[in-house]
Amino acid sequence: MNLKKGDLVKIISGKDKGKTGKIIDVIAGSNKVAVEGLNISVRHTRPKKQGEKGQRIQIPKPLDASNVMFVCSKCNKPTRLNIKRLDGGKYARVCKKCKEALI
Repeated sequence: MNLKKGDLVKIISGKDKGKTGKIIDVIAGSNKVAVEGLNISVRHTRPKKQGEKGQRIQIPKPLDASNVMFVCSKCNKPTRLNIKRLDGGKYARVCKKCKEALI
């Protein structure tokens, strides 16, 4: 998976299709990402102490990485990523549309 925490992505399928947001969590083992403010689920909590009120907590649930597409910072288009070896032995992610290295 070429996606990292902090990347801007566009959701390409599901209830939030067409929306963009930043990745807040990457779960590489199950190939899932959590996007800030999208795919929100509501969790109801009971009061713990006497006099407290119950709450509704909104949590961004992870969605499959195949349902999001990276948005290039150079050309501002949703694109796939490629890996390219640079001079000096370092590797960089490369936008497949504008061919620019994203360091």
